[in-house]
Amino acid sequence: MFNRRLFLIALVTALCATSPAVAQDILQQKNISLALASEAATAALQFCSAKGWKVSVAVVDRAGQLKTQLRADGAGPHTLDSSRRKAYTSASLREGTSKLLEIVQKTPGAATLPMIDGLLILGGGLPIRVGDEVIGAIGVGGAPGGHLDDQCAEAGIAKISDRLQ
Repeated sequence: MFNRRLFLIALVTALCATSPAVAQDILQQKNISLALASEAATAALQFCSAKGWKVSVAVVDRAGQLKTQLRADGAGPHTLDSSRRKAYTSASLREGTSKLLEIVQKTPGAATLPMIDGLLILGGGLPIRVGDEVIGAIGVGGAPGGHLDDQCAEAGIAKISDRLQ
């Protein structure tokens, strides 16, 4: 009797594990870890600091939730909010904020995009990808121009790129 019970439990478990309906109900998503987020933020901040730019750096997960944020000594208080919002915008829209700025400027239908609560359509936010999947984003605020914020964000992603598999 005991062996029959084990057999039935094993059979039900095997059927549930192989059932396509059950497998389709469960999502598997990649997300940036705190360790990688911290490493990317530190690298971006160091890159900017070496250039003399006092910035803040934020890294968010795939859902736009803050994982880590750093503010350089002397960086303006507004840079905390701008870096977080750039990262959020990039994660949410799955695109770099400089490219989004171009789209808003050139596409009349996208002109209201900056009105969405929480978005900041200025250069300095980049998605962090594993293949085609966005697992997070990095945002930098405070360099003297969005294109320079982008450079800092790129340096942060470059630091962890070998582990984005």
